[in-house]
Amino acid sequence: MGMKNAIIGLSIICMMIPSFVAPAEASGSATQKEQDSIVADWKFSLEHVKAGSIENGNLIIEDASKNGNDLELVTIGDKSSLELDNIIKWSEEDYYDQENVDSLQFANYKNAPVGRYFKTIKDAPINTEQFKNGFTIEAIFKLPSNFDYRLHSWMGMLTRQGQAADLGKIEGEKEILTTLSISNAQEVQWTSHSTNLNYNVTNWSRSLNSDEWYHLAVVNDGQTTALTVNSVSDYGKSEVVKGIASVEGKGWNIGASEWANELDSLFAGNIQEIRIANEALNEKEWLIQDARDEQQVEGTNDKIPFLTDKNNYNFLFVPDTQKYSNLNPEIFNSQMKWIANNSKKNQIVMNAFVGDIVDWDTEIQWKNSLEAISYLDKKDTPYMITAGNHDYASGDPFLTYYGPERFKNKEYYKGSSPSGYGSYAIVKAGSYEYLFLMVDMKNLEKDLDWSKSVLNQHKNSPTIIVSHDIIYPDYENNKPIAEDSDKGRLIWDELVNDHNQVFMTVNGHYTGAVHRVKQNAAGTDVIQMLIDYQGSYRGGNGWLRFVEFDEKKNKMFFRTYSPFIDEMSNKERTYADFKYLTDKQNLFELDFNFKQRFNMN
Repeated sequence: MGMKNAIIGLSIICMMIPSFVAPAEASGSATQKEQDSIVADWKFSLEHVKAGSIENGNLIIEDASKNGNDLELVTIGDKSSLELDNIIKWSEEDYYDQENVDSLQFANYKNAPVGRYFKTIKDAPINTEQFKNGFTIEAIFKLPSNFDYRLHSWMGMLTRQGQAADLGKIEGEKEILTTLSISNAQEVQWTSHSTNLNYNVTNWSRSLNSDEWYHLAVVNDGQTTALTVNSVSDYGKSEVVKGIASVEGKGWNIGASEWANELDSLFAGNIQEIRIANEALNEKEWLIQDARDEQQVEGTNDKIPFLTDKNNYNFLFVPDTQKYSNLNPEIFNSQMKWIANNSKKNQIVMNAFVGDIVDWDTEIQWKNSLEAISYLDKKDTPYMITAGNHDYASGDPFLTYYGPERFKNKEYYKGSSPSGYGSYAIVKAGSYEYLFLMVDMKNLEKDLDWSKSVLNQHKNSPTIIVSHDIIYPDYENNKPIAEDSDKGRLIWDELVNDHNQVFMTVNGHYTGAVHRVKQNAAGTDVIQMLIDYQGSYRGGNGWLRFVEFDEKKNKMFFRTYSPFIDEMSNKERTYADFKYLTDKQNLFELDFNFKQRFNMN
């Protein structure tokens, strides 16, 4: 798949500041084997200036490995421009927060009149290195505090010059040979043309935070490649790829990417060090051996019951599954198998998907989703699905896979909207018959009269509206608060505020988890909930949202659980892997007087 085809808008999640770990060279832990395998080591500090200066535009950064792969500063645009003064400058900031380490701060942006980056010198040995026995590429960096996808998306951190056409490859002929770039959603993308394939292969990370230090390692063992950020590999290993293809006479860029042999996006943020080895180094040989997010997700692996009383019941909501369909289908399968096998004993009456079933429109992603969701059909497990913005494509593949035809013989399904994307179901749970109204975001206005007619025909049915885009997380005093999106405001005004039976809305789309209780026109409570973990570890780590209804205690209990993590051994789990999330947006309870709230008169 070509790089341009892989450029899909994604979302952002909060990560935390990495904990201090002493640098390998300071601790004396670098092995002789590790030293012998290092091809290039670029440390961006004054200590490693070989010649020149930033001010004069002739700075040379030495290759600390002493292999002759020095870097030279390149200036584009008007060299007399005053804006160059701040495009690259020395910074006292570094990962370790120590003296005499430091970094270089880049302030490039798209369509700027000037820019600066580095490239390897003409005769650098690394320019011809193809790494056929494997490689390890490490970077210590942080993204700028003012990251803006309009200015900084797809900016290159490390790039091999040249294009596919230079190798006689027809597929993706204009695309760059190899790049370590930052996507529009602050993910790390490693995409490379190997020596054994006629197309590029891509590895991804989760979304990263602005203004926070990270250590990444791209490791190829001569067979497959894995990308690790702060000790977590989010999307596993690639297909079989050998080496990194090169073009004669071409070198490497640091702080710039290319397209069709022309400069494309220059880097913004800080780079402290980039180091490249000609073999796969293990974690103990990395620049930072135990990088991790200091305040990772809050959670526990102690058991939390799904039912606090045998007479209670659950509704389950499935957050955006797009990364699973695309990159981690095993997580999607794990979720659906668990739901199919455990719904009855945990009194899960309905399972509702909030949209973004796939990442983008490819047959393999739709088939991955279908394989997983079919586990529910095999066990006659009730479920309903709404589409997300990633699910729309020419030919309406969502309707092919998850349209009215799929649900027409399911007893709980009661009908679909004129567009085919909206639908509703009625299920009996406890003392009530609940209505689930799936409101499509794209066809919201087109289906509005139909949605209103469903609500008007079921005025006494407690109703949950599920749509992909309703509320999003904002922050006040560093705490998440819920705000209406444009579509969410329309849903509230037209379908919630004057329809008193609607007591809950659930959506995805915006990465994060947040909830609020808002009063409708009748002065009664409506619970609104956002659940979307696709920008987090492994695209969401398999977390699902449960809501337990306790009519006797007049309570609702909200839990976030991952069967995928539950199936892991203790050895397999990283510091970020918890079966249950326990922060206030993922584990909480609300008072809810059922008889009073569901008295619709």
